Amino acid sequence: MDEVQKRLQAMSDVYQKLQTELENTIEARQKLESQQQENQGVQKEFALLDPDATIYKLIGPMLLKQERREAILAVDSRLEFIEKEM
Repeated sequence: MDEVQKRLQAMSDVYQKLQTELENTIEARQKLESQQQENQGVQKEFALLDPDATIYKLIGPMLLKQERREAILAVDSRLEFIEKEM
């Protein structure tokens, strides 16, 4: 009987560990999906801009002018990274 109790406890411990890992994985996936949606929104906004529109990047408390091509490449690479992580 004692052996059965030990096996059950070991199985319960493994189950709890797997449950924690699953929760962490779900949380990470949700974060990635949120970032993906945000970057896709930025990508759509870029498509609506005039070719000569000025783009600014928020760095800390400052807005710095950024080249359109550089901004588009940054968003595209972020989306690529997110898709690989997912």
